[in-house]
Amino acid sequence: MPADAEAALRIEHAGVSLSGQQDGQGPPIVLLHGLTATRRYVVMGSRTLERGGHRVLSYDARAHGRSSPAPGRAYEYSDLAGDLVAVLDACGIERALLAGASMGAHTAMRVALEHPHRVAALALITPSFDPAIVRGQAELARWDALAAGLREGGVEGFIEAYDLDGVPKAWRAIQETVLRQRLSAHSHPLAVADALEVVPRSAPVADLSDLREIAVPTLIVGSRDEADPGHPLAVAERYAQLIPAAELLVEPAGPPPRSPIAWQGGQLSRAIADLAARAGA
Repeated sequence: MPADAEAALRIEHAGVSLSGQQDGQGPPIVLLHGLTATRRYVVMGSRTLERGGHRVLSYDARAHGRSSPAPGRAYEYSDLAGDLVAVLDACGIERALLAGASMGAHTAMRVALEHPHRVAALALITPSFDPAIVRGQAELARWDALAAGLREGGVEGFIEAYDLDGVPKAWRAIQETVLRQRLSAHSHPLAVADALEVVPRSAPVADLSDLREIAVPTLIVGSRDEADPGHPLAVAERYAQLIPAAELLVEPAGPPPRSPIAWQGGQLSRAIADLAARAGA
């Protein structure tokens, strides 16, 4: 496949049809997006990795984007991790650098623990799962409200339930724009609503101490809480402390408000490329 070629993927697994694409040639990198996003929302459309000599594969998680809903509301991390392994198998990839954001980070982390021989390196972008932080009824109720808003009112219902007034003013406009764009990209919004109820109740690992078993080079990309309180910086710092070969990358502190690295596709791609070079991937 030529370096700038793009090939569409359609992979069948466990009753789900996964929609994806692969670009470029070279050592493989798999991109995994977050809850309510699509494959575009990892490196935000940047082609830095492909042009730097990597084969980049991305796909829409079950129910998201152009992928199909899952039978029986099967949206737990065991299901998501199974999809990732199936994608690697279908594409003939023995080992890859896995780069995931939020839900995608947790999926990649689970595969790294369950199938370490399939992972060359990890880029965990804005992880938020920590069993020590109990997800109380108030937090789960918010996820359920987002699901109900999407189910009953579509994009506008989701936006209303999201309550943008609670987002810092410096980030409110861009947050609304991104939410509208990515929520409009789903072929099965009612299935996304189901995922909104299931994923937050699922655990990618039972105990974060398991992260000490990850031996591959790892990049943790955190965001400061003033810009992204839903992905606490303390969680990213905890992951970086536990994973032996981990490095933490965070945008500089202080005024003026700085856009998180996780939102900057080009800078994030360069950080992932540096990780690949360190890993010899």
